[in-house]
Amino acid sequence: MFQGSLTALITPFRNGALDEAAFARIVDWQIAEGIHGLVPVGTTGESPTLDYDEHKRVIEICVETARKRVPVMAGTGSNSTDEAIELSQYAEKIGADAVLIVTPYYNKPNQEGLFQHFKAINDAINIPIYIYNIPGRSVVDMSVGTMARCAKELKNVAGVKDATANLARPSQQRAACGEKFCQLSGEDGTALGFMAHGGRGVISVASNVAPRLVSQMQSALLKGDFKTGLAMQDRLMPLFEIMFCETNPAPAKYAVSRLGLCTAEMRLPMVPLSEQSKKAIDTVLKDLGLVEAKAAE
Repeated sequence: MFQGSLTALITPFRNGALDEAAFARIVDWQIAEGIHGLVPVGTTGESPTLDYDEHKRVIEICVETARKRVPVMAGTGSNSTDEAIELSQYAEKIGADAVLIVTPYYNKPNQEGLFQHFKAINDAINIPIYIYNIPGRSVVDMSVGTMARCAKELKNVAGVKDATANLARPSQQRAACGEKFCQLSGEDGTALGFMAHGGRGVISVASNVAPRLVSQMQSALLKGDFKTGLAMQDRLMPLFEIMFCETNPAPAKYAVSRLGLCTAEMRLPMVPLSEQSKKAIDTVLKDLGLVEAKAAE
């Protein structure tokens, strides 16, 4: 179900509140631009600063607006297992196609704790679960052995969003979890290499800004056309890099605001970009023709 380019969607705000109209507009635009799937309420969606009602509402809007035109993988992870179960059950109830569960942050569970966390969620729902392994933010790193245990013992665990940026991992996980285990890169800059190691796609930050280009790159890679994929990587690498000139999602939100789809507003402790970063992003958008293309519509 999940392959190619999936956008880790931003969550737009206006005057401190969730901008529901802008979010629905972004979802429609993403689908029109050829995105292969949508991932609301993850890291890029500023899930830590959404209250529970807002979190659920973002998933609801995404599912309702997508109308099964593309699959939706809802971010429902938490460092509280009970809260992750509640959000995951809600996502299943309203029609999400899968859930993305981050390894519990701050608590620093050991490998047995990680397994039991995913087992509890697995036993509470009946839709696919994708493990979100991002040790740079969660502090804990799910080992290949624990991931294999989840894949083999938990019926709903279908794959991983691997944000380790370690290109040995997809090969190691492929060997341990089997070829059917769906591996999605969690980092744009290394997604090309990830695909060569058996990946099936990317959950992308950059596709918030350039969904058509990122999807075209992933479509080529899925066909085994790495020559085209490399050419597009060369073209898109400045965008991949500039999306992390400051902490995600500030650069992505600013870039999407420059396309006229929403404001660049964030919630504390996230703060607006520096003027230097804004100018650098403007240059990349101009070089890719994204600002001009949007202005011409």
